[in-house]
Amino acid sequence: MSLARNVDLLRRLPMADGLRLAEFGRSADVSSPLEEVTGFGSNPGALRMFAFVPAQLQKPRALVVVLHGCGQTGASYDLGAGWSTLARHYGFALLMPEQQRINNGNTCFNWFNPEDTARDSGEPRSIREMIAHMVEAHRIDARRIFITGLSAGGGMTSVMLATYPEVFAAGAVIAGLPYGIASNLREALDGMFHSPARPARALGDLVRNASDHRGPWPKISVWHGSADRTVNPGNANEIVKQWLDLHDLPEVPMAETNVDGYPRQAWWNKDGETLVESYAITDMAHGTPLGLADNDQRYGTEGAFLIEAGISSSYHIAKFFGLTGWIADAAKTNAEAAAPKPALTPAPHLARSIRAAVADQPTEPKRETSRRFDLGQIITRALTAAGLMK
Repeated sequence: MSLARNVDLLRRLPMADGLRLAEFGRSADVSSPLEEVTGFGSNPGALRMFAFVPAQLQKPRALVVVLHGCGQTGASYDLGAGWSTLARHYGFALLMPEQQRINNGNTCFNWFNPEDTARDSGEPRSIREMIAHMVEAHRIDARRIFITGLSAGGGMTSVMLATYPEVFAAGAVIAGLPYGIASNLREALDGMFHSPARPARALGDLVRNASDHRGPWPKISVWHGSADRTVNPGNANEIVKQWLDLHDLPEVPMAETNVDGYPRQAWWNKDGETLVESYAITDMAHGTPLGLADNDQRYGTEGAFLIEAGISSSYHIAKFFGLTGWIADAAKTNAEAAAPKPALTPAPHLARSIRAAVADQPTEPKRETSRRFDLGQIITRALTAAGLMK
């Protein structure tokens, strides 16, 4: 099925099926610090590029790519999920590609069209060009590039991680789908609503066949509401299976804990580094979970598909990416720089020479005006005795 027919069918779908998503509104554009960037490349996917770079960037410099959901703009999702606030607070650069209605009537990223799911083609190529522009323009460390997205943006996050795995250190998929399960709208709807189970090896092969890359693979964090009726929660399990196979990890979780009241599963490598994690947000519908962060700060604002859940997914994803420790590290560095320096003392053998030179000074009975030591002579003798002067 062609892209034009897919878009036309999406446009004619009823509101109740979860694909014609409510317009979040462009009023958020005024509140967002995102600025549009043009001329970043050939842009075969015809996407718009928006970015935010705070005045102070952590070192080495990091970049987070954020992909909005259907019915949203880059600015509206930024306002809702709080990414530019996090970027300013923790000092990383932000890239928010934006879909256009000429590509998709509901402004969904086309995560299921063959021309938009292949390396060096369509929308993935456009996003890759944006990343290259950010790396060059802002001296981003190529080892610190991350990506996340909601819904169709989550599906496109899976596409980017599969088609350009060497570009990303880690990714996070919110209410999204695994890579490669659909090549047309019918298969996309089946994946969204039913999420048929597939063998882990087959899911992993879909990613392995998307590029010549053979590892190491990016880390991944998966988030999904258990009451999601737009994208079946079973997709979270399929994404996890796909990446466990790539990382050669067992399907049984290595740890199961509660974070802010929600179950989290985790898998790690032999060095103890978490490579795959999964959050199940109990009783939450389709959207991005919002709430207080560990530091009692709130990131984001409730809106369409931006749901108060008592847990800040944006903050925890940034933490999973390793971006939230920068303030503590910077404070420690500043404290060490401000600490008083210990007084310098001479080397032991030099100190002994100075004491000996002082002892060699002739003494006289006390007079009304005491004779002063010849300090220059004392230092000369000490340096000579220490072998530092001839």
